[in-house]
Amino acid sequence: MATATLTAGSVPAAPVQADHMPVRRVIAFLAMVFGMFMAILDIQIVSASLSEIQAGLSASSDEIPWVQTAYLIAEVVMIPLSGFLSRMLSTRVLFTVSAAGFTAASALAATATNIDQMIVYRAIQGFIGGGMIPSVFAAAFTIFPPSRRAFVSPMIGLVATLAPTIGPTVGGYISHAMSWHWLFLVNVVPGIMVTAAAWTLIDFDKPNLKLFSKFDWWGLAGMAAFLGCMEYVLEEGPNNDWLQDQAVFICAIVMTVGAVLFFWRVFTAEEPIVDLRAFSNVNFAFGSLFSFVIGIGLYGLTYLYPVYLGRIRGYDSMMIGEALFVSGLAMFFTAPISGILSRKMDLRLMMMIGFFGFATGTWWMTHLTADWDFWELLIPQILRGCSMMLCMVPINNIALGTLPPDRLKNASGLFNLTRNLGGAVGLALINTVLIDRNAFHYARLAEHVQWGSAEAQQKLQNMTLNFEQTAGLDASKAAISKLSGMVQQQAALLSFMDVFFMLTVLFATLGLFVLFIRKPAEQAGGGGGGH
Repeated sequence: MATATLTAGSVPAAPVQADHMPVRRVIAFLAMVFGMFMAILDIQIVSASLSEIQAGLSASSDEIPWVQTAYLIAEVVMIPLSGFLSRMLSTRVLFTVSAAGFTAASALAATATNIDQMIVYRAIQGFIGGGMIPSVFAAAFTIFPPSRRAFVSPMIGLVATLAPTIGPTVGGYISHAMSWHWLFLVNVVPGIMVTAAAWTLIDFDKPNLKLFSKFDWWGLAGMAAFLGCMEYVLEEGPNNDWLQDQAVFICAIVMTVGAVLFFWRVFTAEEPIVDLRAFSNVNFAFGSLFSFVIGIGLYGLTYLYPVYLGRIRGYDSMMIGEALFVSGLAMFFTAPISGILSRKMDLRLMMMIGFFGFATGTWWMTHLTADWDFWELLIPQILRGCSMMLCMVPINNIALGTLPPDRLKNASGLFNLTRNLGGAVGLALINTVLIDRNAFHYARLAEHVQWGSAEAQQKLQNMTLNFEQTAGLDASKAAISKLSGMVQQQAALLSFMDVFFMLTVLFATLGLFVLFIRKPAEQAGGGGGGH
């Protein structure tokens, strides 16, 4: 980030006059941002309501996770591919087709009558919708002059982080107030409006159809096998003992073969499907690394808090959403502040404050107890929301703010891919640690709660006496069951605390790592890329 240089004051993001922005382009960009918001939000509103979809489709507990996995696998393939497609077809065509396809697939998903149909429709929705996300990041740094970055970068940063954060809340409300079908139907009307606006207003670039004859089909096959199977291995591995599971083992082999084919084609094809040369830009490489870690924090905490509230506190999706809404509000109010700060403050210091703020929030959570509720979670959530925005704005500016326009489309796909992969790796790691540490803590606690332990015997006796006063219960069995439940709950709590401690170390280390970055150069024009 090093040279987090917005020496790119010197690389104008596009041939646009210094400060003048046509209203048409601003409206087109806002429509694109809204489309991206829908695509990212869709993942989380569905994940919060999988149990309702499972009941509606009579699916088994093994089948229902595929409603999410199919979407994520398809999306993770499309995100890097979108750079090439955008150059070949133009932003206008790619974004319009993506928005229209996403809307149509959403409507189809609402009509699904069995789990197989739902999985197919979700895969289509994820693949086509994935094209919207990188297009917005590329457009933001292509059509806006550097002096407007303080406005644009917080907006896309806010959408990219706010959508996953408020997803469980929105999903909980929709599935409680209406039915699971509306999780998909809510996309239809806004999707039609975004599609119409994109086709009518986007005029940023021209297609280059000659690229079609150079399309690298082998590279696409390798990338799909590599990224798709990686997503599956990371998603399913923690719960299935990794390579001991046959499907995970086969996917790991396909992933390896796909990776070899993909990287071979990237370095030998005339027009590679993904251009990795963007990583030769030091700013972009560092920005992508930080984006990867932000993905771990963003998706990891969006997963951890609901699991704690559901498993330990017994909350349903609606109550979880209400308890977690604070982070979204914190992000919303911090976004404009982070835009202003990015013009007036050293980007390194801004990121450091963000990373240390995040670490403080996760460290706070290492003191978790089974009684923690909305008020105990309030400050960690505010720290999480504010810190995420303080990190995202400088990271976006550093990664994409200095690239020449012809590199932006490919680079934007790669940049967004790093955040998604960070989320996938983070969730796999968090799940593995939760499972392993839960077993470890349960074994340790069980050693102290067994025959021969005077304290345990006394506790069991007291509980038995309490249950004897309740008619119709086998008091000793009920007491043993209750005691076992208490041990399991404590083991789960301790494993949550271990994960929060791990995240604290990760983000505190990153905060220190920022010190090793050279001071970004002053940006010409004083624009919001950062000084």
